[in-house]
Amino acid sequence: QGQLVESGGGLVQPGGSLRLSCAASGFIFSMYAMNWYRQAPRKERELVAGITRSGGSTNYADSVKGRFTISRDNAKNTVYLQMNSLKPEDTAVYFCHAARLGGPNFWGQGTQVTVSS
Repeated sequence: QGQLVESGGGLVQPGGSLRLSCAASGFIFSMYAMNWYRQAPRKERELVAGITRSGGSTNYADSVKGRFTISRDNAKNTVYLQMNSLKPEDTAVYFCHAARLGGPNFWGQGTQVTVSS
């Protein structure tokens, strides 16, 4: 069964940076598009960024464009989210998601990101 394990979350001051990682196992990573979602307290889960199977195309929520960068290394079965110029409103639990049409989707357990002074 597929498994996703996120890491790299933590407490950072406004304006700071964090790099999230998501290590995949149990499925053919290169056959899945990968996404990062986040969920803040009392809010719905929202898509933050996505990347295609080859990494050739990416998409971002308007709220993070120009600040966040999603990337992947298919040789390492890992997807990353580089987060710069962090704001308090970026505080949330960040989830890694693997998606494939017609196939099972997988979710990670989430990693907490807190932006506060």
